[in-house]
Amino acid sequence: MRRRPAVQQAFDEARFGTTRILNVRDALLTGAEAVRRADGWLRAKQVEVADEVLIITGRGNGSVGQIAVVREEVRTLLNRLRRAGVVAEIREHTPGSFAVRLAPLRALFEAPPRTRDGHEGRQRHPTPPNPQSLAGLSAETLDALRQLAILSLHSLGIPAPEARFVQSEMEREFSLLARAIGGPLDEAALRAAVTRALHEYEEADS
Repeated sequence: MRRRPAVQQAFDEARFGTTRILNVRDALLTGAEAVRRADGWLRAKQVEVADEVLIITGRGNGSVGQIAVVREEVRTLLNRLRRAGVVAEIREHTPGSFAVRLAPLRALFEAPPRTRDGHEGRQRHPTPPNPQSLAGLSAETLDALRQLAILSLHSLGIPAPEARFVQSEMEREFSLLARAIGGPLDEAALRAAVTRALHEYEEADS
């Protein structure tokens, strides 16, 4: 398999840094495997506030019929994540890679919920699948999550939200952040992400 030119790799590492580059080309992944890896990685990088990242897909020259399956599957994922508030901008960096600017964390909460077929749902506050998911969090984390929920609702034009809407928004934001962080719940990482999102709302209002 032909590898990326060393000069291009060096330029990319200088611009993005090694921790902000995901290579789904060299691992010989299927389209579905590449999408799963890129989806989790991009969500985690958004929580880390990584700003701009690079995803290397390859051109598809080594694929059957030279069809760039991985590239097109990743492109579809990026467009979906843009609608979901994870990705802000997508640019072709080279014929075999995408430069992606990640959205601020607050965009994750402000994106409209979507149904399984990809259409926007009408219900802004769906019933949480697990109403007890916040029970194990510390008072400090719950308080920060409550503040975030209230600010998010304020941004939607709800200046004095009822307690039930605040609780539902807390559950929704907890679910989104927990999915982005991935793995077993790390409350310290969750609280750090909530704090970063709070700062984004405060900066937007200042």
